[in-house]
Amino acid sequence: MSALNIIEDKPELSIILVNYNDKVHLKGCLSSLEASTLLSHLEIIVVDNNSSDGSQEFIKSHFPRAKLICNKENIGFARASNQGIRQSRGDFVLFLNTDTTFFPEALSLLLREIKTNHQAGAVGPALLKGENRYQISFGWRRGFGSELLQKCFFNPFYRMKLKHAKKKREVGWLSAACLLVRKDVLEEVNLFDEDFFLYFEDIDLCFRIREKGWKLICLPQVKVFHRGGASTSYSEFSSRYEYRKSQLYFYQKHTSKVSLFLLRIYLLLNFSLLFIFNFLGKDRDLGRKKRFFKLLRNYKSKYKG
Repeated sequence: MSALNIIEDKPELSIILVNYNDKVHLKGCLSSLEASTLLSHLEIIVVDNNSSDGSQEFIKSHFPRAKLICNKENIGFARASNQGIRQSRGDFVLFLNTDTTFFPEALSLLLREIKTNHQAGAVGPALLKGENRYQISFGWRRGFGSELLQKCFFNPFYRMKLKHAKKKREVGWLSAACLLVRKDVLEEVNLFDEDFFLYFEDIDLCFRIREKGWKLICLPQVKVFHRGGASTSYSEFSSRYEYRKSQLYFYQKHTSKVSLFLLRIYLLLNFSLLFIFNFLGKDRDLGRKKRFFKLLRNYKSKYKG
């Protein structure tokens, strides 16, 4: 019998995983949660977006007390996460990617911080992709200029600095690959924006949490392993398309008209080069390339703010 059968009547912490064809990593992720000393104080909710790799059967047979929500189609990360939030019973909610595994005591340290720091609306750890290889899981502003600076200059700097960082720090956004949030704060900001299908929904959520006066805290001394991209690697094209679609929506929602204009120019050049190089190479699927140009030409945000 799985150790996840040990769940008290009113869990303190609800852990939500959105799964799409990532059975290969589910065992490692859920098993690492079993090793936590908080096991009797948490509930596991897995929202499956119509996986075809046997994920649902695996969870039912190996982790029968984990609450499984099965969707009939892939509804994206934001909508699926909101399903999990509405089913959750804990005072705190941890969003966790299926390709993560916890180091000892990491979960306890995250929970202790958010319980003792009454100004913290959400907290997150340092994400490791390998031995001493850090993934950037936090940042400040997100506009064309700041995004360019972060990717070209700040990210390499932070990857080096994280190897030695010990002190917690306030940040502007945190990655939902491992993100612990107060349940009442999620309700205060009206959960995730479901107009995001995949990507940028976590940064949008963090921005709205900060707008309500809450702080976002990164704990670099807390380590969580994150393989990265496991649930989207099945289709590189679809992943890139959804990234750009969400990026355009995010820019319209949170940045200036100048920043959005610069992003459109950048994407036009980017798509043009992609079109040329792929056409000269082996990939001559013009239909897929035209989707990018159509997205850029015809995109109209649903955001009415």
